[in-house]
Amino acid sequence: MDLIASLQCADQPGIVHAMTTAVLNCGGNIIENQQFTDHTTNTFVMRTRFETSQGLDAAHKSLNEGLGKFSPALHIRPTAEKPRALVLVTKESHCLRDLMYLLELGELPIEIPLVISNREELKSLVESHGIPFLYLPVTAENKAEQEKVMLAKIAELKIDFVVLARYMQILSSTFCAAMPGKIINIHHSFLPGFKGARPYHQAHDRGVKIIGATAHFVTADLDEGPIIEQDVAHVNHSATPEEMIALGRDIERRVLARAVKLYAEDRIFIVGHRTVVFA
Repeated sequence: MDLIASLQCADQPGIVHAMTTAVLNCGGNIIENQQFTDHTTNTFVMRTRFETSQGLDAAHKSLNEGLGKFSPALHIRPTAEKPRALVLVTKESHCLRDLMYLLELGELPIEIPLVISNREELKSLVESHGIPFLYLPVTAENKAEQEKVMLAKIAELKIDFVVLARYMQILSSTFCAAMPGKIINIHHSFLPGFKGARPYHQAHDRGVKIIGATAHFVTADLDEGPIIEQDVAHVNHSATPEEMIALGRDIERRVLARAVKLYAEDRIFIVGHRTVVFA
């Protein structure tokens, strides 16, 4: 059985030795190991992929016993067990299309049991890929109730994380608190950061030379969550707003897909207000 163990705890001597010994004690062989110490917070993180013929229960027992003295946050799962993602969308389809395309190619190790939207435009697209679609219109009056429906679906479908694929609604602090470190959003990012309506037109008016996108975890502080992945592209004075929008869409879909893949492979650790991401 191929397993991934993710560990996070205060940095102290002997953690790596304890991990390798625990893997050996359950008949395991380490295939891949990455580790990092954040000296600012004195936090140690490690991702270990290993094979064992003794199974998941034996691995849990061995690693918990061997590493328990470090009081770690420890997660162990079979590599073949794909995390389950709830995808939220509105009407823009580029990020959603890319996720479903990569899923069909077998290049994105997740399952998507459900797509929820506050609009109906993408219903046929989602259902054409064999994925259930739920229309949940959101207003100021019903937002709290609709978020309760989403949380119920998360529990019912055993959802592991949520992906905002251009979902144009602000999630409440209550919803964010229910899924800490488990909601990924994609956001256009410019220098400077243009907010509000028509950001690409604002960027064009200011003559920006770089446009980009940022995938980050969602927190109650709007667009302030720990950053997972970013990318940029250079533009010049000849680029029209429409050309910048098209380029921005391409960056957004790529950055979001990379962030989702990194999360699905247990390569992201939240340390303070930032992330440690193992490639």
